[in-house]
Amino acid sequence: MLENSMFQNLPSWHQAEVLTRKGTLLAQRRHNGWLVSLYALDNSFIELWSGTAAEVVGMFSKSASALEILDPYTHAIDIQEFLD
Repeated sequence: MLENSMFQNLPSWHQAEVLTRKGTLLAQRRHNGWLVSLYALDNSFIELWSGTAAEVVGMFSKSASALEILDPYTHAIDIQEFLD
């Protein structure tokens, strides 16, 4: 497990690598030409914004609720599988 503070101190290219290798991809969406992927990693939600020339990692503040974070992805998440 990688502590949140250690993850934040990694170079952005290494953060992206850790997310894709160790994180759980929850959902994806498109926004203004970016592919935005929502990951769960060590009890945190983290977004990876992938564009044609860059990847940007976005972290949420501790005060953000799960509902606020998941809201842009609700159309892409099939919650029925969790209800069965």
